Amino acid sequence: MSLLIKNGKVILSEKSDMLDIFIEDEKITKIGKNLEIDADKIIDAEGKLVLPGGVDVHTHMSLDLGEYVAVDDFYTGTVAASHGGTTTIVDHIASLSKGSSLRDMISHYHDLADGKAVIDYSFHGALYELDDDLLEEIKDIYDIGIVSLKIYTTYSGKLDDGEMLRVLKRAKETGTVVCVHCENDRAIEELRREAIINNNLSPIYHAKTRPNETEAEAINRLIYLSEIAGCPKLYIVHTSTKEGLEEIKRARARGVKNLFCETCTQYLTLDESKYLEGGNAEGIKYIMSPPLRKEEDIEALWDGVKNGDVDVIATDHCPFFYELDKLPHKDNFTAAPGGAPGVEERLEVIITEGMKRNIPIEKLVELLSQNPSKIFGLYPKKGEIAVGFDGDIAILKYEDYTIKQENRHSNCDYTTYENYEAKVKVETVISRGEIILDKEIYSATKGRGKFIQRKF
Repeated sequence: MSLLIKNGKVILSEKSDMLDIFIEDEKITKIGKNLEIDADKIIDAEGKLVLPGGVDVHTHMSLDLGEYVAVDDFYTGTVAASHGGTTTIVDHIASLSKGSSLRDMISHYHDLADGKAVIDYSFHGALYELDDDLLEEIKDIYDIGIVSLKIYTTYSGKLDDGEMLRVLKRAKETGTVVCVHCENDRAIEELRREAIINNNLSPIYHAKTRPNETEAEAINRLIYLSEIAGCPKLYIVHTSTKEGLEEIKRARARGVKNLFCETCTQYLTLDESKYLEGGNAEGIKYIMSPPLRKEEDIEALWDGVKNGDVDVIATDHCPFFYELDKLPHKDNFTAAPGGAPGVEERLEVIITEGMKRNIPIEKLVELLSQNPSKIFGLYPKKGEIAVGFDGDIAILKYEDYTIKQENRHSNCDYTTYENYEAKVKVETVISRGEIILDKEIYSATKGRGKFIQRKF
């Protein structure tokens, strides 16, 4: 089907203009003023924002933690994402049994996603242990389009410093992007031990036992390890603190290359008072790692957005049921599963917050779509409105509306942004030239999303 979008404010790379867009055979084929072209469908976008579809490179669909499993699978999670204007995700895969190969993990995720996702998708590899065979597989999965992988400095699947250095050296050879969850595991372990002894188990102690310094130290350590390895592509996921961002800025100032900073919607909007408001029963909703921080961290991260210190805004979407999974542990934060929903709210919340701070919409789109596409090998298919790119478009109208659980589409039973007053609302979503959302009418079929083999 051919599609003509007319009269909208089109957000291009580095500028906006009143333009028309023609999409045919899934691709953008023409962009210009007052295009006179026959099309199967014409959309009048007058008075609206026309953005490239969002690219969320940090989700956890069907994440299996053993005792708990994330409640959005690749169908419900991508339905939620697409309602929020996101048209591509890259998901962080979970571990299988000890000794599993990277290929086995990727194959398992194909079983989970193929035939379910309604938008296009890819996976990050992940290493929860290391041996020579797994190290060699980094090149194997790179060759089949998995050009990034994740490692952890905490949790049971963490790697030690020597193992991380080996991964970074191999990534330098292959061109792989290494995504790292940066928190100092032993410090957190000790602080949690003290909290348990002293019966300090209400949700606020989740934040107190993972202080800013635990993130900043681990970021600092990974940057120095990457320098030893020759500066491969190092991507710090969900940066949440002023101190963590300062470590990244200092490293760049001394000449460290290939260093990327991601933050997430929640760290730009929510602070640790959420752990106290409404008592333990409300606070337990916000157990995620890293935890919510202070207002000064939020403002430091927004300064980073304005100044170009932050490269990507993602979500870390990892939802668990409130009533079933979270609430029973309201008086013991250590037992609650860590993670929260957010894949649907990202574009509306970030654009609203950016408008409040007079941040150009082009800068926001850069972090929501273009940069994640470029960093993770989706470019030049995704992340930009330009001739030859996939016809992935989100059309937003200016409208005051309140985000509530009743207007969400995730399988989760709560939203972390309840009663948030948005200034824009996603109205129309187009994925590879197909209209999948049009003024409350949703028509995406299960399994229409395609796996993307990424490359640089």
